[in-house]
Amino acid sequence: METGPTGGAIGGDDLSPSSPAAVISRWTFEVSRRYQHLLDKTVPHVLNRWIGCLAVVLIYAVRVYFVQGFYIVTYGLGIYLLNLLMGFLSPQVDPEMEDGPSLPVSGSDEFRPFVRRLPEFKFWYSITKAFCIAFVMTFFSVFDVPVFWPILLFYWIMLFILTMRKQILHMIKYKYVPFSFGKQRYDSKKASPTENTNLPRD
Repeated sequence: METGPTGGAIGGDDLSPSSPAAVISRWTFEVSRRYQHLLDKTVPHVLNRWIGCLAVVLIYAVRVYFVQGFYIVTYGLGIYLLNLLMGFLSPQVDPEMEDGPSLPVSGSDEFRPFVRRLPEFKFWYSITKAFCIAFVMTFFSVFDVPVFWPILLFYWIMLFILTMRKQILHMIKYKYVPFSFGKQRYDSKKASPTENTNLPRD
């Protein structure tokens, strides 16, 4: 059997544009493209995105409350959220993996702001997707494993405390804060053109 320049077969076995596989491939690509386009449009709308995420969380909580089950799914979801939170609070480059703390040694050194290991958008997207998947799982009884949920809750709380304690000690040791609340910001629009002229005179 002869092959074309790209390695495809020449003859009756090649996929025509009207074949079912080609139609499905085009449809999948188009859906994926439109979905990515919608995601890209939500990037600047931080508050609206998190309000939508909170709505998804509440829907899942109400679902679990009324069915009185799927505690193992919720526990696994909690472990996954804790892992996401650690990535959100951690720097992209761990100072422990470097030869030493990255501090400026001269006035010409460039200031490097805090860069998260898990960006805010991916943090939001992963949380929202995880709750959507967990919500769908609550409609399948195979995932409703009988378990004594207070033990799982106690174990998760202890794991959360130990993990956050380790993370806080890491922040204190390497002197970084993963949040920008309360930090001073400079806005050129607020600066008055007469500010530099109002200097005290002798």
